[in-house]
Amino acid sequence: MSIRITSSRLLIDPVSINEYQFIRELVNTEGWLQFIGNRHIYSDPDAITYVQKIIDDPNVNYWVARLKTNDIPIGIVTFIKRDYLQYPDIGFAFLPQYANSGYAYESTKALLDSIIQTGKHTHISSVTKANNPGSIKLLKKLGLDFPKEIKVNNEELQIYEASADRVFITGVTKSFFSAFTNKGNEPPNLDLLKEICIPEVLITNKNKSNADVFNLSSFIDTRKKLLTDGTLMEFEEKEINAETRIVNHIGTRFSEYEKTGIVYRQRFKMKGNKLFQFVKIKQSWKISSILWEDYES
Repeated sequence: MSIRITSSRLLIDPVSINEYQFIRELVNTEGWLQFIGNRHIYSDPDAITYVQKIIDDPNVNYWVARLKTNDIPIGIVTFIKRDYLQYPDIGFAFLPQYANSGYAYESTKALLDSIIQTGKHTHISSVTKANNPGSIKLLKKLGLDFPKEIKVNNEELQIYEASADRVFITGVTKSFFSAFTNKGNEPPNLDLLKEICIPEVLITNKNKSNADVFNLSSFIDTRKKLLTDGTLMEFEEKEINAETRIVNHIGTRFSEYEKTGIVYRQRFKMKGNKLFQFVKIKQSWKISSILWEDYES
């Protein structure tokens, strides 16, 4: 899988032998040693041999994530066929100074999207440990579930899995919620809705006494006014719980969400429920309808 992948902040390229010094640094970080294991890479020749072995193995794929701004390597994402797993394993590791900045999610999500678009893999898995909460949080954010524990070489491992379709729907849902954010003078990205919804999408808001129904154009227009004219400021909406069901080429997702912001100079915090319906067109899942209702948190 010798493909270049890009995201908003990163260039993600297949590992090359020239990156042996970076790999040597990465595999000797505290996080790698604790959660992945000691690879005994103590010299440049060790690192060159290690990287060449990765390149030569058709079941192992490593990509190096670099910052677009300065081309500095900061981490890796991997896609590996392991003997003890039914499905390919996606993984990630980053230098500690770049942790907690969203780079691991950004790069792993970009790789997953690229893999899913090929249509070659119906399911994805990932291996982690129970004492690695950062990894577990990211895997859940990507849409993977924890179905089982296994023991490999006398070590307890947790296996997270999901269908490629479920991962895709999780990503589309996250994009939907993120489109309205205007925190910190960040403009909302409402044009994103045109990419993730079918043109005929039906959007319904159940309020206290009635139901307001929108098409895509009217929904974008009303939200754009609220989010850009000073009425609704510092707004953020995010999913906090979800249930997804997929049957062939149609899917539903029941989401509980939380939203915060300032409206008419009054800070607020609310929760609510959204019901999404999805349809699969070629290799992409699109939103075909949305029904939502707010309630006080």
